[in-house]
Amino acid sequence: MSRVGKMPVTVPAGVDVSIKDDQISVKGAGGQLSLPQHALVKVSNEGGKLSFAPANESREANAMSGTLRQLVNNMVIGVSKGFEKKLSLVGVGYKAQAQGAKLNLSVGFSHPVNKDMPAGITVATPVPTEIVIKGADRQRVGQVAAEIRAIRPPEPYKGKGIRYADEKITIKETKKK
Repeated sequence: MSRVGKMPVTVPAGVDVSIKDDQISVKGAGGQLSLPQHALVKVSNEGGKLSFAPANESREANAMSGTLRQLVNNMVIGVSKGFEKKLSLVGVGYKAQAQGAKLNLSVGFSHPVNKDMPAGITVATPVPTEIVIKGADRQRVGQVAAEIRAIRPPEPYKGKGIRYADEKITIKETKKK
């Protein structure tokens, strides 16, 4: 059996998990998330602990038990604590400004770039060269961060662009005569 799938998911206080035939719903202070139930995985809730077991002995059922366990664990963490990604802007004149559900970027183009945030995702700019993206859904937070980074990815010669806060950019050496 999958090592990840063996570990139960503990449900903290204030988080409500409902398991139906076709989906698993998690509700908490951070919002509500749902996930379709997979036919190869049996999910059971015993006293605030969710356990996941493969429905049969197939390799796919074993893999899906670990995958579904981690997805549900991310949902439980998301509605209780939430997820966040930090981006930093490197470059002269590069700045970001959050206005409600919009992010305005000045990143060296001849025009400002405006990005609308999807529902459930909040964006903040504590300083003009830093962007903080928060939300309950881990996948959507990461996807929005990747889309913002793709507007101006870091270039390899000076390192200018939008990068993740923990990202290391390898700077290339320029051509010599």
